[in-house]
Amino acid sequence: MIATARLARTQAAAGRFLATVLLGSALVGAGALMQTAFVGDANASPLGLAQGNGGGLEVEADNGIEWRRNEQVLIANGNAVAKRGTSRIDADELRALYRDRDGNSEIYRIVATGNVTLSSDTDVATGDKAVYDIDKAVVVLTGNDLKYKTPKETLTAQESLEYWETDRIAVARGDAVAVAGNRTLRGDTLTARFEAGKGGTNELRRIDGDGNVTIRTPTDFVVGNQGVYDAKTGIATLIGSVKITRGENQLNGDRAVVDLNTGISRLTTNGDGGGKSRVRGLLIPEKD
Repeated sequence: MIATARLARTQAAAGRFLATVLLGSALVGAGALMQTAFVGDANASPLGLAQGNGGGLEVEADNGIEWRRNEQVLIANGNAVAKRGTSRIDADELRALYRDRDGNSEIYRIVATGNVTLSSDTDVATGDKAVYDIDKAVVVLTGNDLKYKTPKETLTAQESLEYWETDRIAVARGDAVAVAGNRTLRGDTLTARFEAGKGGTNELRRIDGDGNVTIRTPTDFVVGNQGVYDAKTGIATLIGSVKITRGENQLNGDRAVVDLNTGISRLTTNGDGGGKSRVRGLLIPEKD
């Protein structure tokens, strides 16, 4: 039994080593495929596997790599890993699709399937399937337990998660939820916009919500059709059938500006001057 276990571990290690060697041979035969596939700075953006100059993409797999020359695809199976700089993709299976251009070959898409994790030194995204469009520098995650996590925020969704590397934008679709500290934002679609922080990390700049937008804090619950949350100022602006609830008190209006730092809220009408829309409130005195 012990000998069998050792043999299994040895075969698995050999398979991973052989996969790396096969990929290296494939690169030579395919015109240095990986080395010419990526341009830019590998650390320019978290999860930026499509970035980087020189060095190429390193791929490993327990069960080896299959090279389908006629289909122009490389398939890595069994705990497959693709690494570039500080970014990597882990999945049960990785497919790298390539094409011929100017006498060389270049990868234009990576498809990861099964227990997918995209990660960098600071950020992690998970899902069941990921399609990485290298031309557009965008990755789309689908499946269950969709999550994108930075050191300070967590973004989840039911339908899909997108990350646009160049613009540093994450889009969550389908009952999207963003959690930042003690503040929770929900909406049919949430678009989180980041900017470069220290060491190339992502720092949240704002979140745009569309459809059934809600913001929850320890004291307030705000509802609207659309909303924008400014992470730098802590101010949220909501429009369309806005309701602000604090305890048993409720304010209704067309538009609200809520300072989540001070707790000061300002409601207004749509400002058309027609007199049909008014701000309403239900205030219940505190009881002894």
